[in-house]
Amino acid sequence: MPLVIGIDSSTQATKAEVRDADSGALVASGRAPHPPTTPPRSEQDPHAWWAALRDALGQACSQAPVARSVAGMAVAGQQHGLVVLDEARRVLRPAKLWNDTESAPDAAWLLDRLGGPGAWAEACGSVPTAAFTITKLSWLHRTEPAIFAAAAHVLLPHDWLTAMLTGRLVTDRGDASGTGYWSPAAGSWRPDLLEIVSADKPWPEMLPEVLGPDGTAGAADPALTRALGLPGDIPVAVGTGDNMAAALALGLEPGEVTFSIGTSGTVYTVSATPTADPGGAVAGFADATGRYLPLVCTLNAARVTDAAARLLGTTADVLADTALAADPGAGGLVLVPYLDGERTPDRPGATGVLTGIRSDVTRAQLARAAFEGVVCGLLDGHDALRAACPTAGTNRALLVGGGARSAAYRRILADLSGLEVAVPDATELVATGACIQAAAVATGRQPAEVAAAWGRGSQVTVEPTPGFDPGPVRQAYREARDRA
Repeated sequence: MPLVIGIDSSTQATKAEVRDADSGALVASGRAPHPPTTPPRSEQDPHAWWAALRDALGQACSQAPVARSVAGMAVAGQQHGLVVLDEARRVLRPAKLWNDTESAPDAAWLLDRLGGPGAWAEACGSVPTAAFTITKLSWLHRTEPAIFAAAAHVLLPHDWLTAMLTGRLVTDRGDASGTGYWSPAAGSWRPDLLEIVSADKPWPEMLPEVLGPDGTAGAADPALTRALGLPGDIPVAVGTGDNMAAALALGLEPGEVTFSIGTSGTVYTVSATPTADPGGAVAGFADATGRYLPLVCTLNAARVTDAAARLLGTTADVLADTALAADPGAGGLVLVPYLDGERTPDRPGATGVLTGIRSDVTRAQLARAAFEGVVCGLLDGHDALRAACPTAGTNRALLVGGGARSAAYRRILADLSGLEVAVPDATELVATGACIQAAAVATGRQPAEVAAAWGRGSQVTVEPTPGFDPGPVRQAYREARDRA
């Protein structure tokens, strides 16, 4: 049977999956950690990703009879990160990651230079915040001019890893749409936007080629495949960004909305047409199938409840049980969860705020407030998403990411959204999405066709509590948020 390899290079680790190209069944896997980071400065050496990729691949490929049957490979990676290379393709400095907020002043400066958020939304579908690659380029120009002057190539994390595998500088429309200088509506780079950063660079020559959803970057490096015992000439698909890969793995359809609770939180849907939110809450991304992926991202998600568990001296599972023991609304206790600054709304310098605390506060109320704060923040994002794409969440919601395993997140999201929440039995959606891309190039099918054939598998469904009114909880959150 033909097998394919999908790689997820995230903020925290590299995960490699080996799957059957026809059925999608998982055959083997591997995992290797990345160096930890903490905003506001969040950087990693790209070579640490490459070492982790080789390690994770080695673990997966050591599980016989995997190696001899691999027929395709793809890499999906964390969006927005800035990798700069010199003319010899040497990495010039550590990559600034999506959750690095040091470029917040540059984001504000860029907005003013083009005429405000509306002009940026029209130009590239999104309003740049500190997360976007273009603001990091502006930061580099402002703070490290010698490095900026030496930069000859500008890549995203998944682009660089694909280049290490194939020697070719390419990207896909999904990951490109998170840079702030590629237009999903036009389907092309916008070097004029980069000229705002600097007019002295040959920007079109510095950017990777954008391939279509079924594009092949080239063949995997023979030295790597030999070292891993893999066959020669393994085609490497174009790859994509992590959110696009997850949406592909889910086979997401219009009318569905996905809530992802991990290091960050995301709310996204698919659309047949591009979106442009002048308010800046919704990023008008492209997806990995040829459609579009309007998305809202919050900087703070499961790390908030992880912090609450640490403060209460307990585990994540016990925290969830404790939270569900408290009544909705947590006795008036409200947590605005901007612990590490926030991306949506754009408050990079913010901190968390706890309001409504009284002397009779309980552990259960504090636990409940942490979960409700994260969910309310995501639901603010869903409101913005519905305004930009009215079909988002008209059918049901999907809940994925590490937080999807939490009974508290499942129940509170269903109750506060009023939506049926489906929790697919999937733990590594990004790697699975990359596997789908690899299967497409291995079999000559379109990625969406492969995703439909593989399906989502089993899932758990959580219905809203009958008669529950989410209004008071959400209104208390909005009032606390607006005061924060």
